[in-house]
Amino acid sequence: MQNTGSHTDTREVAIGSVVIGGGQPIVVQSMAATKTQDLDATAEQIAMLEEAGAGLIRVAVDSKKDVEALRSLRQSTSANLVVDLQENYRLAEKVAPFVQKLRYNPGHLHHHQREVAVKDKVKFLVDQAGENDCALRIGVNFGSLDPSLKAQDENPMEVALRSADEHISYMEELNFTRFVVSLKSSDPNAVIQINKLFHVRHPKVPIHLGVTEAGMLPLGEIKSRIAFENLIPFGIGNTIRVSLTLPFKEKYREIEVGKKILADISEGRFRSVPRFEHAGLNIISCPSCSRVENEAFIELAQKIREVTDFASQEDITIAVMGCRVNGPGETDEADIGLWCAPNHVNLKKGTELVGAFGYDEVIPRVLQEIECMIEERSASKS
Repeated sequence: MQNTGSHTDTREVAIGSVVIGGGQPIVVQSMAATKTQDLDATAEQIAMLEEAGAGLIRVAVDSKKDVEALRSLRQSTSANLVVDLQENYRLAEKVAPFVQKLRYNPGHLHHHQREVAVKDKVKFLVDQAGENDCALRIGVNFGSLDPSLKAQDENPMEVALRSADEHISYMEELNFTRFVVSLKSSDPNAVIQINKLFHVRHPKVPIHLGVTEAGMLPLGEIKSRIAFENLIPFGIGNTIRVSLTLPFKEKYREIEVGKKILADISEGRFRSVPRFEHAGLNIISCPSCSRVENEAFIELAQKIREVTDFASQEDITIAVMGCRVNGPGETDEADIGLWCAPNHVNLKKGTELVGAFGYDEVIPRVLQEIECMIEERSASKS
C-alpha cells in the first residue's frame, strides 16, 4: 500500500511485525466478532481478517476462561493480536504474554478497585506492557468517558481531550513512549474536530482513527470515509478501523472498506464532503465483535433499519448497541436506544429506561415509540 498523507512527524511505535507512525504505511485493523472462548470460530475469524490484510486483530478478554482461550489461540496464529481489556485492567498481567498490544479505555479504569488510584492502574498496565514487549492504546470513547472528568465539564469534546491529556501525562511520567491514542465518537464531525485538536497538542503521538458504531453499510462506510478524508491528507492518522455492523462471516469487509478508502485518498479520489450533513433518520449500531452479548443483535439492527423506513425523513437517532460496554453510554445520546443483553433488549428514550423486552418483542414497541415521537413533534409545531 502506498503511504497516504504526511505522517512522518509522529514517533514510531512497533507492534509485533508492524510499525505505526513515523512515515510508515497506515495500518488497517479489525476485531474478531466471535466469542473468544469459541476457539475454532475465533481462529477462523483471525485467519480471515489476516488474509484480508489486517495488520492488527483485536480480541476481547473479560474472564480467566477468555485468557486460557487466548493462550490457545496464540499457539495457532502468528497474527499481531491486540487485547481489549474492557473493565478489568488486572487481566493485563495474564494476557500480555500472548499479544502485541493492550488497549484500555480511561473511562473504564474507574469500574474495578475504586480504592486504587487511576495513575497506579496505568502504571500497572505500563509495567505489564514493558515486561512483555507490548505496545499500549489509550482508547478514549465519547460513549464511556471518565466519570470524574464528566462531573467537572458537560462538554464531551473537552472531557475527551482532558482525558487523553491526563493519560499521556501518566505515560510521560513513567517514561513510556510505546503507545498510540484513539479519540472516537459515532459522529464523524466530532471525530474530525477532536483529532485535529489532539494532533496540534500532541504532534508526536501516533493516532488510531475510527468512527465508533459507524453502523451498517452503506452509511457506515460513508461516515468513516468522511472522517478519514478530512484527517489523513493532513497527516493525521496512522492506523484505522472501520467499525461496521456485519454478519460474523463478513467481518473481512471492514478491512476491504478501509483499504479502499486509503487507496482512494492516496490516488486523490475524494468521494465525500468536508462535513457530515445528515438529515432524517440516523441509525447508529456498534460493530459486530466478540463483546456482543447475543448474535441476534446483528439481525435486530438490520430489522430496525427495515421497519423504520417510514420515518426516513424524521430527525430521529436510533442507537442499537450489542453489549454492556457500549450499551449504557451510547444509547444515552440517542432519541431511542436499544441496549442488547444476552436474553433481552433494554429499550430507552434518551437516558430514560422504558423497559426490557425480548428480542422478538421489542420492534413493535420501538415502532410505537417512534410514532409517538412523531406525533408529539407534529403537535408542538401546530
